[in-house]
Amino acid sequence: MTTALTLVSGPGDDGARVLSVTGEIDMSNAAEFGAALDRELAAGPAVTVDLTGVAYLDSAGVAVLFDRAGERDLRLVAPRLLERVLRVSGLTQVTKVVIR
Repeated sequence: MTTALTLVSGPGDDGARVLSVTGEIDMSNAAEFGAALDRELAAGPAVTVDLTGVAYLDSAGVAVLFDRAGERDLRLVAPRLLERVLRVSGLTQVTKVVIR
């Protein structure tokens, strides 16, 4: 059974935008995740995506992050559970990733 995706946005301690994500990110909700991330990127120059509440991230979710990384100030905070996926996918090479 898939855990519902929850997206909560707001300002972080450093003034940058934060998108806190809980649940699972897969092809069934990747577009919703991407739209929420796009809104945050439009609201400010830097966005931290807090993935510490994410239990599953498939290739559709990785693609959403890749599509928005690189030229933008996108930072990921992720649980150890997602470390391998982020490293093997190459996301750690194109954006800042903090594992907690």
